[in-house]
Amino acid sequence: MRKTVFFLDRLLDKSLLLLFLLCFLAGVYGLYDSYSIYSRTADDSLLYFKPGYDTEKEPEKKIQGSLAAWLTLKDAGIDCPVMQGKDNTEYLNKDPYGEYSLAGSIFLDARNSPDFTDGYSLIYGHHMEGGLMFGPLDQYLDEAWFSSHRDGTLTVEGETFALKVYAVVESDAAAEEIFAPAETDPEETFRYIKETALYYNAGLEPDLSAGDRILGLSTCKYPDAAERTIVFCSY
Repeated sequence: MRKTVFFLDRLLDKSLLLLFLLCFLAGVYGLYDSYSIYSRTADDSLLYFKPGYDTEKEPEKKIQGSLAAWLTLKDAGIDCPVMQGKDNTEYLNKDPYGEYSLAGSIFLDARNSPDFTDGYSLIYGHHMEGGLMFGPLDQYLDEAWFSSHRDGTLTVEGETFALKVYAVVESDAAAEEIFAPAETDPEETFRYIKETALYYNAGLEPDLSAGDRILGLSTCKYPDAAERTIVFCSY
């Protein structure tokens, strides 16, 4: 009986030790994985492909797929290529180099025209901490920030458009007025933005009748949730 108890006691000790080692290894892997995600996301090698960017450094990799535009909201720390896939899942977990990445890419809705001639175009990006990807869009939920950070640029096929941030909306991902670009009348989207905006600057709103266009920048408000933060620009 004593031998049995001793054996079971040692077995329990070894099982607990094994469980501890597995938890430790899982934690180490988690830290490594997070570091890998954020270090790759913060990689500035993509700036080589920014129109007008002055550098003599040759890139080690080439952008793969369709590079539709270059988006810059300098004060918010957004300065990145805009990809466009065959559908809206292609770039969720693929970087512009065509490699697997949990951070994915900033990408234009697959239904939009790649030359941004639609009355309303929508760009998506993952919400990443540390000011990466579209994480900085959270700053526009602060009224003071929204009021003082209005400018950006969008470069498409060698032409650069001045962006003016004029509204920020918090919405469910099911709102077709926002999340069905090229399938919804831009006038309907324009009205929806005006009616639901958290903050709105009428002086910067687009004049659709004069040919102005709307650009939406969308990111998740919370991980694994349907709520979205969308910043709207006129150009």
